[in-house]
Amino acid sequence: PVGVSGAVFLLPVQLSVLGVPSPAVTPTNLLFNIVAGPGALLRHHQNGNLYGPLTRRLLAGTLPGVVIGAVIRVFVVPGPGIFRLLIAVLLLPLGVWLCLRTLRPARPRTGGSEPSPRVVTGLALAVGVVGGIYGIGGGSLLGPILVGRGLPVSQVAPAALASTFVTSLAGAGVYSLLSLTGSGDIAPEWSTGLACGIGGLLGGYLGARLQPHLPETALRLLLGALATALGVLYAARALG
Repeated sequence: PVGVSGAVFLLPVQLSVLGVPSPAVTPTNLLFNIVAGPGALLRHHQNGNLYGPLTRRLLAGTLPGVVIGAVIRVFVVPGPGIFRLLIAVLLLPLGVWLCLRTLRPARPRTGGSEPSPRVVTGLALAVGVVGGIYGIGGGSLLGPILVGRGLPVSQVAPAALASTFVTSLAGAGVYSLLSLTGSGDIAPEWSTGLACGIGGLLGGYLGARLQPHLPETALRLLLGALATALGVLYAARALG
């Protein structure tokens, strides 16, 4: 209901509750996006909103970015210690941003210039690297930034969703290929990823149906507080 990717919050559950080993937890989380995303993609396809220039620019950046991120995850930060610190680095700013945006909504920009195609692709590349390391498609990061830079939500939402889906598909494939050349738990845990994805598909549908009846402000604050608390917890465990 609040437009935040479930993958951001699902990865800590897979890591600490379900016991998915590292670095396999990252492609398993990408698999969640692959299964959970087609319903919304189909709606945007039927509305003719998927194939604009913004979608192509985002894909031009996120696709090479997720490959770079996957290589970094497998060969540079394969262990759980550093990865917990990366979780904290992502979740803490996200939680604070959610709380601040809820308590002080951003004013629509007027008269501001939209980012250039080069800036959009560069931003998508950076987000793709983060997605390849953490295990998210990047739409929950790209969306707020692009909207804040003056792009309309109706244009950003389908492009970010398409980028999340294709990037997750490519990322899971890259991890599967890397698992053939390296040792350890690199390939996604298919049963966990598929089960979580089916839950995400149903949950996303129910969330959209319930949106008019739920207090969005309270939900955003709850998610923000949860992300902040998880970020602090993982930072303490990584540094302790």
